[in-house]
Amino acid sequence: MAYIAWAVALLFAMNIGASGAAASMGIAYGSGAVSKRVALFLCAAGILLGAVSGGGEVVKTLGSDIVPEHMISVPVAIIILAAATLSLFISNMAAVPLSTSEVTVGAIVGVGIAYKVLFVKSILTIVFYWIAVPIIAFLLAFCVGRLVTAAKKFAVKKSWKRILPFFVIATGLTEAVSAGMNNVANAVGPIVAAGLMSVREGIWIGGLFVACGALLLGSRVLETNGKKITEIRLLEGSAVSGLGGTLVIIASHLGLPVPQTQITTCSILGIGMSKKGLRIFEKKITVRLLKIWLISPCFSLVISYNLVKIFIDFDFYSIILVGSVFIATIGLASFRMPVTRAVLSKKSTKVKLKKQYNAER
Repeated sequence: MAYIAWAVALLFAMNIGASGAAASMGIAYGSGAVSKRVALFLCAAGILLGAVSGGGEVVKTLGSDIVPEHMISVPVAIIILAAATLSLFISNMAAVPLSTSEVTVGAIVGVGIAYKVLFVKSILTIVFYWIAVPIIAFLLAFCVGRLVTAAKKFAVKKSWKRILPFFVIATGLTEAVSAGMNNVANAVGPIVAAGLMSVREGIWIGGLFVACGALLLGSRVLETNGKKITEIRLLEGSAVSGLGGTLVIIASHLGLPVPQTQITTCSILGIGMSKKGLRIFEKKITVRLLKIWLISPCFSLVISYNLVKIFIDFDFYSIILVGSVFIATIGLASFRMPVTRAVLSKKSTKVKLKKQYNAER
């Protein structure tokens, strides 16, 4: 059983490195400041440095501040990690960016609900910072965006070109270090709580595997993020990396698992608002952001709760209840689809009739 827990944790760690963490050096690579090989190496080095220098506090939070540490046995640790991994896998297939911190916390809360033991004060504190830190990132990014716009008007172009490569490398490293501090704990926190390793061992081994995931499997993510960067957005993108990375580092020293995905998104919105004003808040973007915030922890919570009830603490009535909610949700969605198609078909028919009428006239 212990080997299964190790395997799931280290697989999760490598996926964290390959997906989110590898993107930290995307701006530096896309701008030509460093080659792909150097970018991946710097990313891996930053992740390991972050994990070793400041990842321990978040490991302790995930292992003992949400549910009692003695409650996390090896089977429970496997369930937490499996729920988080499955949530990320499904989200990747659906192209929905979920936060590793949120799905891990959600999975731990699901276990706590199944056993009816939770440290509610700690959960409320974490949720408060999930909301507060992205808002702070937005406000700071807005201010930075205004400063960058003003600086561009007065700065000499040649001076920007000399400084910018060092700036993008530094901000990329900052983001990589922050990923190591905050995200490594998601993979090793549950198995540290289960007593399979110490905190020190966890951050070293977890850091190495997240770094290896970035180094060996992060090439495609780096390519995608790097080639999407344009010269016009380069300075703003670097500011987003630097701001987000700094906020996550501060949160990590406080032992807070925070959603780096949402922090980055809010930073981008803040930069956008500094240039375009309130037009940046399109309804679709805002709704999508809110959905991600809600779905991330709830999805893994439901999965971990059901896994506990099926494999460890079987409860027939709970399974029926959750299954009924799932069937009702699918049913409502299936009812909505034909109605939506009918409405679209009706609109299409009206347009065709109108065109036909105008043509005849």
